[in-house]
Amino acid sequence: MWLVACCAAQAAFAQLTLEGCQRAARENYPLVKQFGLIERTREFNLENASKGYLPQLSVSGKASYQSDVTEMPFHIPGLEFGLDKDQYQAVVELNQMIWDGGAIRQQRREARAQADVQKGQLDVNLYALRDRVNQLYFGILLIDARLEQNRLLQEQLARNYAQVEACMELGVATQADLDAVRVEQLDARQKAAELGVNRKAYMETLGLLTGEDYPVHERLLQPSSGNRAYGGLRRPELSFYASRRKQLDVQEKGLEARLMPRLGLFAQGAYGDPGLNMLKGGLEPYYIVGVRLSWNVGGFYTRKNDKRLLAASREEVDVQEAAFRLENQMEASGHHYAVERLDSLMRHDDELIRLRTNIRRAAEAKVAEGTLTVTEMLREVTAEDQARQAKALHEIQRLQAIYDLKYTLNH
Repeated sequence: MWLVACCAAQAAFAQLTLEGCQRAARENYPLVKQFGLIERTREFNLENASKGYLPQLSVSGKASYQSDVTEMPFHIPGLEFGLDKDQYQAVVELNQMIWDGGAIRQQRREARAQADVQKGQLDVNLYALRDRVNQLYFGILLIDARLEQNRLLQEQLARNYAQVEACMELGVATQADLDAVRVEQLDARQKAAELGVNRKAYMETLGLLTGEDYPVHERLLQPSSGNRAYGGLRRPELSFYASRRKQLDVQEKGLEARLMPRLGLFAQGAYGDPGLNMLKGGLEPYYIVGVRLSWNVGGFYTRKNDKRLLAASREEVDVQEAAFRLENQMEASGHHYAVERLDSLMRHDDELIRLRTNIRRAAEAKVAEGTLTVTEMLREVTAEDQARQAKALHEIQRLQAIYDLKYTLNH
């Protein structure tokens, strides 16, 4: 008894859930690794930007030959002056930024904003996995429901086959009647085999998405309908659009930083011929220290157009978000009315099945009495089976419509 209970518990535990498949698909999808890459890239960019405050060292060298040199316009007795036409210079220069007008701080802001945009886009791409998993999961549930109805139909046809055999012994049925039942049995078995192949294909595809090797007959737990998700929109696309706007705001602040002057210290040590003393020939060491102020005013020329470009980009983001909201609203409305339509259909499913069952039983009784042909009875058996299949289909379709609505609104 204990062993049976343990096996039942393990079987229940092994059942797949929709949420578990969605989680496994996200963790298994190759793009998820990009989150780590985006974070690492952001840190590298921030670190590189911060190094702009460190002293910058540069080394340069020059060797030249010139066609003419500076000469004194007069001659002083006892003093010989003349520069060589070949000149040499080796320079080591150290620069230390004192004030950069906020350029480095701006680079760090842009690195963070870019990373947020990339993460937002990745969230949007990965969110689409939920819909793919939903379609596969509910597709398998629908196949399972049809397989169950097929099993019930085969059981009913087996009873009909036995009934017709008994009628043959009484002389109220013929071999052709028995063959007609046999045809229906074979047709049901063919449909069961086809459904089995389709289920296997769906399970393999689901396994590829989740990175799991599911057994062919793995059971799927039917999700609960829960509360209908008719609340506000919470899709990751909205966060992505917000991050794009923030990035554009950061870029606009960067326009101001580009207009600011730069102030820094520099120290230069050199060894050259000639040195700083132009009147003294030969290789001489020398140094220069000072303060350097630079101001590139070219940004003023393009500032107005740069602002217009950013305004156009903001308008583009607004248009994209408005279009997304409209499409999403129409899609959500379609799912909402799909649920209502299926609710309306399901209110009559049980009554239809009850009536079809009564008609089928009456037909079986008439066949036993010899007042109805087996073909007419099989028509009623098929009609009852179709009514049962319709109910199973409506239940799964309603559940899928609810989860499609949840996906559309991200609830």
